[in-house]
Amino acid sequence: MNEVVASKVTEPQPPVSRHEQKVKILIVDDDKAICEYMETFLTKDGYDVKTLSDPASVVDEVRTGGYHMIILDLMMPKLDGIEVLKRIRKVDSDVAIVIFTGYPSLETAVESMKLDVVDYIKKPFSIDEFREVIERVSRKKGLVRNPEEQLHRVIGETIRTLRKQRALTLKQMARRTGLSVSLLSQIERAESSASISSLYKISVALDSRLTELFGDF
Repeated sequence: MNEVVASKVTEPQPPVSRHEQKVKILIVDDDKAICEYMETFLTKDGYDVKTLSDPASVVDEVRTGGYHMIILDLMMPKLDGIEVLKRIRKVDSDVAIVIFTGYPSLETAVESMKLDVVDYIKKPFSIDEFREVIERVSRKKGLVRNPEEQLHRVIGETIRTLRKQRALTLKQMARRTGLSVSLLSQIERAESSASISSLYKISVALDSRLTELFGDF
């Protein structure tokens, strides 16, 4: 029985349509290590990502890149982030811009908001916090990714949150559900789509309604 459930869960998903548009994100930070780090996890999350370490080249890139979102560092040696922001707004008044900085101040926050920045994040930040911001901005701007991928992520995040609220480990969940630790971990990380049978077992183990696992989707 468990083998049947596992086979349903790991069944390959249909390929994404070639016409389906990915959310394009431009990351601008003079720190190449941060650029590489953010590009890695955002690409894994399904975004189309490009990074720039030279703020002077941002305007040309924005003109031709067709970006939906820009992640912009404020403190860069060659060109002040606020000045970069002003230049971006001269060529694109609609693109969503998220500011992140290790030196937040009321002055830069106010100046950023005047230039229609959608969020202002302090460094260092957690990956989960940053993902939440990106998801929120995407929904606000109507930038919906593959709905199936989004649903898997919502379910996984909801299950992980409920599990932690109840102070349960994955091993304890495995004993309660009869599912493997590996499978439960994959579901939480949105790396596998769970069958209804698996979701029902998980909801019972968490003492919650099945519909709760779908969050606000």
